[in-house]
Amino acid sequence: MTIQPTHRLAWLALLFTSTLAQTGCGSQPVAGGIENNKLSACGDKPNCISSTNTDEDHLYPVLKYTGTAEAAKNKLVQTINNYPRTRIVSQDDQYIHVEFTTKLMRFVDDGEFLVGEDNVQVRSASRVGYSDMGKNRSRMDEIKAAFEPCCDQ
Repeated sequence: MTIQPTHRLAWLALLFTSTLAQTGCGSQPVAGGIENNKLSACGDKPNCISSTNTDEDHLYPVLKYTGTAEAAKNKLVQTINNYPRTRIVSQDDQYIHVEFTTKLMRFVDDGEFLVGEDNVQVRSASRVGYSDMGKNRSRMDEIKAAFEPCCDQ
């Protein structure tokens, strides 16, 4: 079957829409939660970063702060709330689970933060796909820049 050039865009749109319907743009969360006072490490896919990974491709440094854990958590919540297309799904005294939605494709990624005594562990992972084109890392870099230095209060 030959697709006419005038119909090529319509076919691409149909293919894209059907692919999204199959994969589910808002598929199930991939947040791993807390185990032994640590966030989950990432698997083998390059679409995840975590402070608990040991390999360089997935490792992301903890967010540092001084002051109280309460002040750090408050600033982190404020930082997250100021970040575009972001929704806090759940939180308690130490843990925050966030959904980040990408601007163009509307993919949902899961972010997690665990506030410790002097740092915040982070994890961010894409729900769908193999690669995230570095989006989880660049997003966390922006959050880190808005959060640090924190929190002599």
